[in-house]
Amino acid sequence: MASQPILIENLHLSFGDTHVLKGIDLTIEAGEFFAFLGPSGSGKSTLLRAIAGFGPEPEGRILIGGEDVAHMPPWERNVGMVFQNYALWPHMTVARNVAFGLKERRLPRDEIARRVEQALDLVGLAHLAERRPSQLSGGQQQRVALARTLVIEPRVLLLDEPLSNLDANLRVQMRRELLRLQRQLGITTIFVTHDQEEANTTADRMAVLDAGVIQQVGTPMELYDQPANLFVAGFLGSANRIEGQVENGAFTAEGGIRLPVAQDSAAGPAWAVFRPQNVRLSDAGHDTGGAATLPAVIAHSEFLGALIRYTLTLPGGTEILADEPHHSGQRVRGQDERVQAVIDPAQVRILRA
Repeated sequence: MASQPILIENLHLSFGDTHVLKGIDLTIEAGEFFAFLGPSGSGKSTLLRAIAGFGPEPEGRILIGGEDVAHMPPWERNVGMVFQNYALWPHMTVARNVAFGLKERRLPRDEIARRVEQALDLVGLAHLAERRPSQLSGGQQQRVALARTLVIEPRVLLLDEPLSNLDANLRVQMRRELLRLQRQLGITTIFVTHDQEEANTTADRMAVLDAGVIQQVGTPMELYDQPANLFVAGFLGSANRIEGQVENGAFTAEGGIRLPVAQDSAAGPAWAVFRPQNVRLSDAGHDTGGAATLPAVIAHSEFLGALIRYTLTLPGGTEILADEPHHSGQRVRGQDERVQAVIDPAQVRILRA
């Protein structure tokens, strides 16, 4: 399958008076595994369906391989879409489900048989070709839906939360399988999910959406370590946020909180953002070697298996989280215990509201 780049320019889409997509500009490289990530109602599935040609006609351009498809009907775009509920025909066998799109295209019978066999081999289901969907597990049904999409040799592959109906262990297995197939085929793929872990473990790059607007685009690690705004910081994992001011090369907040600013930030109102794993706890009064320290009181602790998560109360009443790796026999700090929160300034990101 030839890889095709996707270019989206100034895309707007409305359902009646509801403006859902608001000026989307995005480039997806040929052969890239790209994710749309965001909460419910963010517009991620609507954007995917706009690329496929489902839903109201948008304003703007959607170019696949240099061809503007924004105003084409779905059947002329030659894109493949795997739906959340798989949408398999219950009365058809696996082989007939996979063959359906080829028959609609009126391909010769021997060509259909050859391509169906190849597609089922690709997803490891050739031995189940004569079964019906009701005789398959959820993971097997997902593979059938994928084979039915790949058999038409689409220019791009669109996946609309295809793992959401699977249990946790099977989701992990199937996302690895999806990535393996995508790498093997080299097909440009867009994966819609609200699950950060799914996006982080599969996507080359991703776009975080909220309220119909792309908030940031980048690799999973770039977005986690360098969020562009408070929404991205809070959506991608846990993030501590302290509201205050930047002045004279430092961030200050209510209660005498002061943190050196590692990045070049202009003076004015700001938020200091840092992750719980970037907070190290030290006994009150212990010499931390001049590192940035904040006096704190343990308000709550949670045992999460691999780590213990503490909620700390800072001067002024601000609460932050601190994660400590858990080891057998380790002492859990008690409620109301006084500690010091040691924070590396290099891990603090200054963001504007």
